[in-house]
This record gives sequence, structure tokens and C-alpha cells, in this order.
Amino acid sequence: MEQSNVSMAGARQHCIGDILRRTARRVPDKTAILCGEVSWTYRQFDRVCDRIANALIDRGVRQGDRVAILSRNSHAFAAMRFAIARMGAILVPVNFMLNADEIAFILRSSGAETLLVGPGLESVGREAAAKDTRVERTFWLPGEEPAEPPPWLLNFDDLTAEKDTPLDVTVDSRAPAQIIYTSGTESLPKGAVLSHEAVLWEYVSSIVEGEISGDDVLLHSLPLFHCAQLDCFLGPAVYLGCTNVITGMPRPDVILPLIARHGATSFFAPPSVWISLLRSPLFDTTDLSSLQKGYYGASIMPVEVLLEMQRRLPKVRLWNYYGQTEIAPLATVLKPGDQLRKAGSAGKPVLNVETRVVTDDMRDVLPGEVGEIVHRAPQLLTSYFNAPEKTEEAFAGGWFHSGDLATMDEEGYITIVDRKKDMIKTGGENVASREVEETIFKLPQVSEVAVVGLPDPQWIEAVTAVVVLKEGTALTEAELIAHCRQHMAHFKVPKHVFFTEALPKNPSGKLLKRNLRQQFSPAEAK
Repeated sequence: MEQSNVSMAGARQHCIGDILRRTARRVPDKTAILCGEVSWTYRQFDRVCDRIANALIDRGVRQGDRVAILSRNSHAFAAMRFAIARMGAILVPVNFMLNADEIAFILRSSGAETLLVGPGLESVGREAAAKDTRVERTFWLPGEEPAEPPPWLLNFDDLTAEKDTPLDVTVDSRAPAQIIYTSGTESLPKGAVLSHEAVLWEYVSSIVEGEISGDDVLLHSLPLFHCAQLDCFLGPAVYLGCTNVITGMPRPDVILPLIARHGATSFFAPPSVWISLLRSPLFDTTDLSSLQKGYYGASIMPVEVLLEMQRRLPKVRLWNYYGQTEIAPLATVLKPGDQLRKAGSAGKPVLNVETRVVTDDMRDVLPGEVGEIVHRAPQLLTSYFNAPEKTEEAFAGGWFHSGDLATMDEEGYITIVDRKKDMIKTGGENVASREVEETIFKLPQVSEVAVVGLPDPQWIEAVTAVVVLKEGTALTEAELIAHCRQHMAHFKVPKHVFFTEALPKNPSGKLLKRNLRQQFSPAEAK
């Protein structure tokens, strides 16, 4: 009976590593990966992943082991993602912008024994691994530009030179596929454990709601360590057999030419990157006629920027993706037909997600009333790694608590108001930073803005705007405040305005408001 159960499990297996094999059998000669000078068909991509998985097993990596990746985007990153899943190990992507201490925290927390590092990150990876972690082996991953590995690191090319015999490994779809650490914009990051089946349910939601097609050519520039690019786009694209253009340089002078060169039809980026494209001198001189689908997420797209995008890219249909790491990460989508009618909304729950907006006692809010977003879905995390109390707190009442505040209108469309921690309490009144940001964005000189609450002896928290101006424009604090007074209640008007050249963001494009509070708080409050 036991042998029969094992055979049945193998026959029914459907895990992240399997979808590449099935795609390779459907479209073996179709281009799968384009990165720098590397071009792989799906047959080649599949074989590379088998070789890597076999080589890792030969070097002592086992099912359930955590394998950390510290690398910018590359063909090697994509291959490692599927090879690790195929052999039943657990992927731990690491933010490459972290310092050695922060990286070491993730390595220790996850218990990773294998570390994969990309070009330019060898030294910080080595330093982090030496900080009382369990890392026993470190491999070097090539990037999109030619580079030589340090002699003290095991080479990716050695792994891909091994046998490409298909693995005889059964992976339970309920087993952990990855531990994704939250961005830690407010506190130490938590490791969200996501199973194979949770991620695959999310792939289905992304494909259906984002209308991803096997004919698409997707350009991936948001870091693959972030689950938005990894699991809303790369994974679903491989599932369907799309062509994937990968770059680790999300700059306008790289992105725009790549769209033109490869005829990219689909592109996802946070609002900060879309804004940089619109401001680039290359934007109006580059052939973007192939682009059909544009996706944004990670932070709120200012309504004025959304309108500009629709003017300057009239043939591009736009989607707003909202979610978070813990739901793999897609939760709601605002579709192309609603971009103007429901501008600023995060849309409705996707196919495999049930979402409510509730009060603290789990009562559904009335239309227009502010509450917390909670979810039920097969896409949700299994737990926070080694954090049972945080897991129990997050799932209180049988729903996952997102920590995001929102309203829901009569048609069921959700509009994000703020993170709970970003709600400003000033003079006894609650102010949603996003409302103030949207008002300031109506000024034509404003390129970006973030609104935070800073300690204040009179107001407890003072509404404060940090503004980036468009090149060649001018705006004074008095002019900005006068504009706000015309459009909102007096208690919402910024008490302070700071002008800066750039806003701090993590690689996913999320504003680091904690950094702004630290930078601009009065000296006596620091």
C-alpha cells in the first residue's frame, strides 16, 4: 500500500518545477529566455534546470534544504528558480540592496546552507555568510553581462555541465517552495512560507486576470528576488510558454531599447519606473509599438501619472496589481476597462482570492468606510517561518490580516487608503497620506511625492510632504501649501514641505517611508 501511495503521488505531481518540463514538451523550440548574450529555447532551458538540480544533489543539497539567492536578474537566476523547485529544495530570494548584517539575518533566520551570489555581490555575500550562519557552500551565478567568477567560488557553468538526466524525485505540492522575506520597511522582515500549490494557484489568478497569453513577449526588469516579478510574471509566462526577456538594469536607457529590440508586448513596473520612462528623453524617440500590455503595482500609481500614461501610450492596456508577499502576491486587479472609471482603485479580488474590508471586530464596513483588508485564498502563505505567534496573529478570525487600510464602494471596488502604520494622527484627526499625495500630484511641477507624519509637540504628528520636482520646474513651499488649502480640509494640509532629488525606495519600487521619517524628523525626536 505504501508503494502504491508513492506511485500515485508521483503520477499526480504538479509543482513549480514540473510546469517548465511540460511547457518544454509542448513548445520545445520556442525561445524561452533572452538575457544579454544568452538565448535558450524551452528544450534547452529545461535541460539546464535538470543539470543544475542533479549537480546540487550531487553536492549535498537535499529536499527541504533552503537555498538562498543573492543576485540581480539573469538567465542563471531564472534557471536556479526552477531547478531548486524541481529537486524539492526551498528558494530563499535575498534583496541584493541589503548590507551584510541584513543579509546575514535572512541567512540565519531561514537556516540556508547554500548561497548563490551574482556578479558584484561576491564580497558582501561572503561577509554575510561568515556572520554565524549555516552556509556551507556558495556558488557563483553569471549576470547578463560577461564576467569572470572569483576563483574561490563554485561556478554556475560547472553545474550546467553535469548530466541532464530527468530527476526521479517526488515533490509534494503542499511542501514549501519558497520563503520570501517581507520588505521590512517598518521592522525586521518576516519569512513568508509559500507552498508549491499556493504559488501555482497564484499563477492561475495572474494568467486569467492579467490576460497573459502564450504569444506574449515579457520584459522582466523588476528584481526577481521580489515575488511580484517572480510569481506574477516570470512563473506564469513559463507556465504558458511565453518568451522572456530578462534584465538586471531597470533604467530607461536599458528598458526602452529592449522593448524595441525584442518586440516586447508586456511590461510590469512599479510607478516609480513608469515615471522614469515617461521622463526619459528616449521615450518619444523609441519604437514602443509592440507594447500592448502594461502592468503596475508595488505602490499606488498617482492618478495624474496614470492619465499621462494613457495619453502617451494610447495603445497600451493597463492593469493595476495589488497584493503582498503573503498572498503569493496577487490579491486584487484593476482591469483596463476600469482604469479611468475607477482611477486610483486597486480593483476587485482575483479569481482565487476572497477579500473583505472590515472593522477591528471583523464587521464588514459600509461603502466608503475605512477598514482593514482581509483575505481567504489557497494562495496564502502556510506560515511565517519559525514565528508561530506572528502567524496566529495574522490569521486571527480565520482570515489573513493584510495590515492595509481601504474602502470598498457599492460595486465592490477596493481603494487603498494607507498602511495601518502610515495613517497620520494629527491634532486628534486621522489623515490618510495617500489622499494628501494625490492632491499634491495635481500640481504639474510634481514628479513624485511622499507624505509622512513627523513628531510634533503641538500636533503629535505633523503632516509632512517630501517632494521631487520635474526637471526644469520650480515650486515653493508656500505655493504647495496654498494649493492644498484649496482642495482639502485644513488639518490635512502639510505643516512642513521638503524638496529632494529622489525618494528612497526598495528594489520593488516601494517607498521607504521609515527612511523619510528618520531623515526629516526634528533632531530632538531622533
